[in-house]
Amino acid sequence: MTVLTTSHLRPRDVVRVGGAGLRARPLRVFLSALGIAIGIAAMLGVVGISASSQEDLNRQLEALGTNLLTVSPGQTLFGEESHLPAEAEGMIGQIAPVTSVTATGTTPAKVHRNDQIPAAETGSISVTAARLDLLQDTGVTVVSGAWLNAATHRYPATVLGAKAADRLGVVQAGPDQRVWLGGQWFTVVGVLAPAPLAPELDTAALVGWPVAEERLDFDGCSTTIYARAQEEHVVAVRDVLGATANPEKPNEVEVSGPSDVLAAKQATDATLNALLLGLGGVALLVGGVGVANTMVISVLERRAEIGLRRSLGATKGQIRLQFLVESLLLSAIGGVGGVLLGIGVTGAYAGFQGWPAIVPVWAMVGGVLATLVIGGIAGFYPAVRAARMSPTEALATP
Repeated sequence: MTVLTTSHLRPRDVVRVGGAGLRARPLRVFLSALGIAIGIAAMLGVVGISASSQEDLNRQLEALGTNLLTVSPGQTLFGEESHLPAEAEGMIGQIAPVTSVTATGTTPAKVHRNDQIPAAETGSISVTAARLDLLQDTGVTVVSGAWLNAATHRYPATVLGAKAADRLGVVQAGPDQRVWLGGQWFTVVGVLAPAPLAPELDTAALVGWPVAEERLDFDGCSTTIYARAQEEHVVAVRDVLGATANPEKPNEVEVSGPSDVLAAKQATDATLNALLLGLGGVALLVGGVGVANTMVISVLERRAEIGLRRSLGATKGQIRLQFLVESLLLSAIGGVGGVLLGIGVTGAYAGFQGWPAIVPVWAMVGGVLATLVIGGIAGFYPAVRAARMSPTEALATP
């Protein structure tokens, strides 16, 4: 037990006395600090994972571009599906800020793994005619085989989207990989990576435009048009795309920016983040209650020490400060531990997802400051209670 008189009670002495009180009960201190650490780790983990996800999204958008616009048929006034004019693709290409245009068209054909599977079991895979420049404009890459070219787009060859390949059980493309498409065998010449800006391609079996018209009863009309515009003119181009694609019925055209979908998904994730932050706050509150409980018990156990210090000249303010500092130290231990744990959780999860690990500095500093506030609140009553003890009462306690 450390006994200090009034004249020797310097700031470092207060910290030393508070630290001595914690060292005397290591298990209790550990459990109380653990409650604080879990709360801080939960909150920091949510913020860090959210920031890492946002950074990954920003990198995706930077790589894929935010200037891709999609034009598709909407609905008529009677709720029926409309159609884009045959000239829509060419007219969109005439807009000055538009740098490239490509399109896909849905065919009535179905695709199956082999000719023994019932026709009704399609696996929700569409057969889609595609222009040769589709990948260049949408930013999709091929993970196996190759994309359609000037030769293969005229023959029974297909490139499968990521989900389509998985549902059909095609691991990789090759001359021996065939699927039953439109009542005939098509060779799988390529498999695509997931398409974040054009998710409809993930569940499509893509074929060349000429072969679709010749063998799959395709009418040659575009059902989705992809247009790249100059970055500074994206909004202006989006405003005129509907009227350009279908001048007679612009209200029957849907125009969207696929990058907006990714941003909307990020906003949706924010709702879950708010819930998790709330749970972290509850855990932090529970940790604060644990600190308060530890400090109250500490005051009861150390009444003899308090009485001795008071009889040797320590003031009520010094006793109060001693226990308040002890509470702050306990909370700081939990806070620093929680920050380290939160960084570890964020790094592990971001690494598993393939994201860059981002933990904002403000979140780390805020986490430690939050624990100090919790510690100050939790230790206030025990500190006041200890200061109110009279020396004779405290020394008389067995």
